[in-house]
Amino acid sequence: MHTTPITRKEFELFQRYLHQHIGLSLPESKQMMLSQRLGKRLRVNQCESYGAYFELIRQDRNAQELQILIDLITTHETYFFREPKHFDALYAMVPPTLTGRDKVRVWSAASSSGEEAYSAAMVLAGVLPPSQSWEILGTDISTQVLETARRGLYSLDQAERIPPAYLKKWCLKGKGRYDGTLLIDKNLRRHVSFRPFNLTGALHELGLFDVIFLRNVTIYFDPPTKRRVVEQVTEQLRPGGWLMMGHAEPLLDRYSGLEQITTAIYRKTHA
Repeated sequence: MHTTPITRKEFELFQRYLHQHIGLSLPESKQMMLSQRLGKRLRVNQCESYGAYFELIRQDRNAQELQILIDLITTHETYFFREPKHFDALYAMVPPTLTGRDKVRVWSAASSSGEEAYSAAMVLAGVLPPSQSWEILGTDISTQVLETARRGLYSLDQAERIPPAYLKKWCLKGKGRYDGTLLIDKNLRRHVSFRPFNLTGALHELGLFDVIFLRNVTIYFDPPTKRRVVEQVTEQLRPGGWLMMGHAEPLLDRYSGLEQITTAIYRKTHA
């Protein structure tokens, strides 16, 4: 089935729709990328144009095709202990500030396939006393990557940045048909859960957290959306809680209730 290239008008339809529904800012330079990634979906759905496919998305009552679209166009590059200074900071701040709480809660707000959440879990498991209750929530708008996160199964190549002590304690080397893979130990996985979530939606249902990782996601938002998301995320921090931003997305504007601790790390100063 032949389809003509996406037109400027059709691209603008997707631009507005994705910004409205998930806050994604899709620049004009991504027009060819969108055309290439959606070509197969047009053929699967027997749509003769991108305009026809857009109408399918817009009228999709169960949102299945919209989720496929989101999975296709969102970027999920991540790896264990990415930007390691954040995990060094987490290791240092846990004993003096979090030990003894009813439950320590950490949120990996753009968890992708789970490496960030499990990296934080390894740190917490290493510094919190055995009697301390703790949990990590990982969320992402892509249901596809969350399936990988829940399994906790990765290639050995992805383990190269995991510190040797953590690798030995929390990662099981695959054998037989699982040769070349590692599995996150179930005793660590029981502290970590994953669920789909849209950061531009209502966040209060998630509860309050002691630490929030909001890394490498706001770069895909325009400035007003970024401000709104950061403000809403900050509301989910307990007083004294820490917000970790990606090193490529510092908070250049002032945000009420946040003080900078060091590069890309902020603390909530009041309720």
